Parts: sequence; structure tokens; C-alpha cells
Amino acid sequence: MMRRGPGLLGAAARTAVVAGTATAVSGRVRQRQADRRAEQDAAAQYEAQQQAQAYAPPPAAPAAPAQDSVVDQLERLAALRSQGILSDAEFDAQKARILAGG
Repeated sequence: MMRRGPGLLGAAARTAVVAGTATAVSGRVRQRQADRRAEQDAAAQYEAQQQAQAYAPPPAAPAAPAQDSVVDQLERLAALRSQGILSDAEFDAQKARILAGG
């Protein structure tokens, strides 16, 4: 029996292999492109966030603590004097400063 060329079945098999390979390659190329786009999008988003933070106004300064009333300050001074922390002279000096407004 004499052997003939690949024939119809061989041609169909070759076509199937080529088509399958082309589909696989095409799918990988498409996936790489999608991955690249995702990386570029992530980088662009990160850059936008960095710029937004760079141009954001600084946070508001904390509110100044409420000034103690003169009476509160004098009461604290009296407590320090009664505990022996302040001498009478120190108490008088601080009292004068508070009553003078400074």
C-alpha cells in the first residue's frame, strides 16, 4: 500500500492546531494588555491621590483652651498655698499678676 500525503484529515488536524494556538496566544496577549491597563489605572489613581493630598488645605488648628476665670485661677493659687507648694510671697505675686490681667 502506497502512502499518500496528509490528505483531508491531516489538513483539518493542522488547521485545528494552528487555530487553537492562535486562540491561546490571542488570549494571553489580551490578558497582558488588560493587566497593563489595570496597572496604569492604579498608578494614575495613586498619583491623583498624592496630588490631592499635596494641595489639600492644612487641618484646622485646635481651638484655644478656654481661659480660666479669675476666680478659678485664684482658687487654684489658694489651694497651692494651703498645700505648702507656694509661699505667701509667691501667692501674693501670682495673685497680683492675675488681678492685673496678665
